[in-house]
Amino acid sequence: MTRKQRRRLDENVRREIIRLAAQGLSYREIKERVGRPVSSVGLVLTPLGGVLRKELWSCSRFRLSLDERVEIYLGLQLGLSFTVMATNIGRAISTVSREVNRNGGRAHYRPVRAHRAAEVAARRPKCTKLAGNNELCLRVVDDLEQWWSPQQIARRLKADHPLDPEMRVSHETIYKSLYIQGRGELRRELHRCLRSGRAQRRHQGQREQGARIANMVMISERPPEVEDRAVPGHWEGDLIVGANNASAIATLVERSTRYVVLAKIADQRAETVREALTALISRLPEHLRRSLTWDQGREMAQHIEFSIDTDVAVYFCDPHSPWQRGSNENTNGLLRQYFPKGTSLRRYSQEDLDAVAASLNNRPRMTLDWMKPSEKLAEFLAVTA
Repeated sequence: MTRKQRRRLDENVRREIIRLAAQGLSYREIKERVGRPVSSVGLVLTPLGGVLRKELWSCSRFRLSLDERVEIYLGLQLGLSFTVMATNIGRAISTVSREVNRNGGRAHYRPVRAHRAAEVAARRPKCTKLAGNNELCLRVVDDLEQWWSPQQIARRLKADHPLDPEMRVSHETIYKSLYIQGRGELRRELHRCLRSGRAQRRHQGQREQGARIANMVMISERPPEVEDRAVPGHWEGDLIVGANNASAIATLVERSTRYVVLAKIADQRAETVREALTALISRLPEHLRRSLTWDQGREMAQHIEFSIDTDVAVYFCDPHSPWQRGSNENTNGLLRQYFPKGTSLRRYSQEDLDAVAASLNNRPRMTLDWMKPSEKLAEFLAVTA
């Protein structure tokens, strides 16, 4: 028999050789079964990755079998489309496409090698990414201890390591490592570093706004430039209160950059709040003092005097509409990581508040395309300089 003749094996014989090889039979055993020389068996099997030296992996019907992978290979040899091959084996086109593309493409697809790879990928339990990468795990722990959210950590990792996929992890993986007991990648107590401080996910409630006050200019009259956040200098403000409403902190958030400034408030009287906000606003450059949006709390009853002192217009939200000050509401939630509800705020000095503001201003934010507020503010200041 010539070499040219040896290559012309019947397709049914080729399939049988491949199936017997998958069952772990040796070249000589296959030769005896199909009645073909060892050299012919080798011509079929060598390009496919050889034989499986153990019992064939018995996968579920939801996974591609070795027979189906052989049919895909033979279809590729005939130049068939993914659509035709999928129809022949009764699978979705996307299943065939993914199978071929993840295992070398049309030119290099080998069914036995692909079947081995699928078996390895299906083994459970798997080592999670955080458990298998100590450097990544330490980075996540360090950022959590700085009270970064899992989403902030995930997006900053992608920005800091654009060419190293091993130093990336999804925020969902971080949450699962914190919430699911027994995983072990992250210390259980680290859930306290999350904004909610909870060990499991829950729906969050909403706070109600305060009562109306006189002579308010409503948010509907606010200039359009405030709404589109294109110009810096427009702020949102509120108070966070301590135990028994006996202490408070004024919070201001710049709408364009999410930059935060804080002021210690001795009490919630309108005069006290006005004086504290006036001192806080006066620390800012003139081009960053344009407007202030507040809820309808009585602490802003002296808003007219405040505007006269600072030349900053004050606009009030509609009743029960906290989303109209969304940036400030979100920031107040972050601040509760530093100042938990039910604790007194009197023991914090203005220096302590400045340090907390600096910490928040150095967290990457999704709304800033994962830049830090301090970086975004510096970018604005560089343009206006």
